[in-house]
Amino acid sequence: MAKSSKNPKTKKVKDLKPPKLEKLQAPRGVHDILPDDHAYFTVIKKVVRHRARQAGFRRISTPVFEDKNLFVRSVGDASDIVEKELYSFSTKKDKDAVAHELALKPEGTAGIVRSYIQHGMSSLPQPVELYYIEPHFRHDRPQKGRYRQFYQFGFEVIGEPDPGIDAQIIQLAYLIHEDLKIADKLTLQINTIGCPECREKYIEHLKDYYIGKERSLCENCVRRLDTNTLRLLDCKSEDCRILAEMAPKFSNEICDGCKDHHKKVLELLDTVGIEYEQNDSLVRGLDYYTRTVFEFWDKSEGAQNSVGGGGRYDELVEQLGGVATSACGYADGIERIISHMKDADLVAPDKDQIDIFVAQLGFEAKKVSLKLLTELRAEGVHAMGALGKASMKAQLGKADK
Repeated sequence: MAKSSKNPKTKKVKDLKPPKLEKLQAPRGVHDILPDDHAYFTVIKKVVRHRARQAGFRRISTPVFEDKNLFVRSVGDASDIVEKELYSFSTKKDKDAVAHELALKPEGTAGIVRSYIQHGMSSLPQPVELYYIEPHFRHDRPQKGRYRQFYQFGFEVIGEPDPGIDAQIIQLAYLIHEDLKIADKLTLQINTIGCPECREKYIEHLKDYYIGKERSLCENCVRRLDTNTLRLLDCKSEDCRILAEMAPKFSNEICDGCKDHHKKVLELLDTVGIEYEQNDSLVRGLDYYTRTVFEFWDKSEGAQNSVGGGGRYDELVEQLGGVATSACGYADGIERIISHMKDADLVAPDKDQIDIFVAQLGFEAKKVSLKLLTELRAEGVHAMGALGKASMKAQLGKADK
């Protein structure tokens, strides 16, 4: 009996096709800024630049990553940012066999203060007024308006302790919100957390109040009780909120100097007609704040959907190795502003309109079209043409779109 010429081990040709590749997606917590959203980014940046230049601010950009210790020393090693949200990594060993711990910047202030010290800006006329529009990174839980890579614009005024600086920065943020047509959707929440001296006394009273109530606190607040006590007032957990409302008020502990500073800030806001809500429970999540703290909250969702916040940080320059220097700043989340603009059905102006569409058929016409498009664009005309092999009907269809 003749043997079959077929080899059972030989696979069919179709079985040799490579496996279908998995479709790749953007990592969790980051997003593409598509052309339609770039229209919003463009108008926000334009408004920020206009208002900043109008007020005498100059733009600064700091590196995307910094020495990790910069953030540990500035925002605090017990802050949520350092404990849970910092993207950190080690470099390869350098020629001295030393590896460096670096981190993607989670916020803008620390890097700007580092730059202020490193480049001797204290020798410039004070105060130094700077603004930025930068990406930042936090390993945060993704949710509405909160991403792991996000964009912020912000303002920093370094070298002046006067309460007028606090009011000016708040007014600047308010005017930007007004220009972007979202000011009526936000409320300004403001408070003072005092200087280190009067705050230390208040923290002791706060700890005494919470002793014996640990079972009613969430896991984060149990940890914060010893490491970042003021953040107990900022927790969004319902049981923690109830306890916070009954906690001792900082207004009973504030020193005369901090009390006077806060009073003057509020009077200056009254002078320029900016409404605010005094919020005795408002604190900020970063350790470097002193005295004035403030946030802009969504009227409907409150702190759950704030667009930004800031305050005074009179200890930070010295804390990072510089000479004791007063400072105040603010940062706004661009993605959150865009969300508010969309919710209000605000359409960003589209600067990508086409004035002239050049259609053509054949290679000789294509040469003429390319020359014509070049000349039109040189004159500032927005012009495009379909220089492929599409039919006239297809080209006109594209022009209509």
